[in-house]
Amino acid sequence: MDDDSRGARDLARATQPRTAVTGPGSAANPPVAHPWQRWGWVMGGVWLVFLAFPVAGVVDSGASRPRVVAGVALFVLFAVVYLHGFQAMGRARSEREVVRGGLAHLGVLVAICVVIHALVGSASVGGGPYLVALAMFVLPMWAAVGLTVVVVGLTLWLTSVSSELADTWYLPGIVILVAVVTAVVRTIERRSILHDELAAELTVSAERDRLARDVHDVVGHTLTAMSLKADVAERLVAADPERARREIAEVAALSRQALAEVRAAVGGIRSARLDDEIASAARVLAAAGITAQLPEDLTVVDPRHRVVLAWVLREAVTNVVRHSGASVCRVALGPSSLTVEDDGRGPSGLREGNGLRGVRERVDAAGGVLRVADAAPGTRLEVTL
Repeated sequence: MDDDSRGARDLARATQPRTAVTGPGSAANPPVAHPWQRWGWVMGGVWLVFLAFPVAGVVDSGASRPRVVAGVALFVLFAVVYLHGFQAMGRARSEREVVRGGLAHLGVLVAICVVIHALVGSASVGGGPYLVALAMFVLPMWAAVGLTVVVVGLTLWLTSVSSELADTWYLPGIVILVAVVTAVVRTIERRSILHDELAAELTVSAERDRLARDVHDVVGHTLTAMSLKADVAERLVAADPERARREIAEVAALSRQALAEVRAAVGGIRSARLDDEIASAARVLAAAGITAQLPEDLTVVDPRHRVVLAWVLREAVTNVVRHSGASVCRVALGPSSLTVEDDGRGPSGLREGNGLRGVRERVDAAGGVLRVADAAPGTRLEVTL
């Protein structure tokens, strides 16, 4: 389907009720109707005031009283069907329903205009702009434009052959103006729908990235600690069974902690604490046989930056343990900065993995700068917020 034929589909999508998001364990909320579904008919109905002019033409047509009464009644019916067409469009659930209902209402409106013309003559031309307006919202664009051309042609013909319409040369212009205005409104509505869809997709993508980043940080760090402690326990089984049991107990505790953290990350409530990450870094580095030089005074850090720096510290220590081959790791904190330095093999030749990429995204989102440099020997990671 090309761009010009998507309007009805987009409008149908806009008129579908939106269901509110519910929290875990809560009852489902009732669907929330899109504003177009409830009030879209107002945009079409507000212009019905201009039916007063063709109705006045019926009254002044000089036809018999029964014909005049019938003509006025038919224009009232025309207005009712026209409004009902917009309301039916608001209740539609699919493009097919919009088009099918729109064609039905347009057919009835055309039939009413034909009967009015048979009863009282050229006053029926007053229904033309309303046919075009409804068509622009319920038909594919090509069909709406085709109907507009037909209505403009008939209006031109009627104004040229009818003495009663001799002074109404502007009627075709009114029909064209209505077509242009409604086409613009339809285009804006469609663009609004597409914008909402894109925004929703971006929100889902951002949430997916957040979840992947949090799970990577949580699982990567904790599994590294569990692996190191399991290795220590394996080496101590024969030499020091009591310490081996303690290491195995810590592995079990870490696994329970990892499970809780993954659940929290999935729920979107995971938040790192700087003091916890300092204590965790001490344990992980000790288990890896790396001497840790860690800060003791954490009050120096601006409270606004502690969560971000805690996540950075977690990933930086994990990388030191996994990749550096270092014997010493030094951590320094400032009011809005963190430095993690080791004496290992250095960063040359290493590719930026998912963990470091996730850290960079967190730092960028906080308006900070991440630098990874060669410490000669070793690697220095610096974050400034």
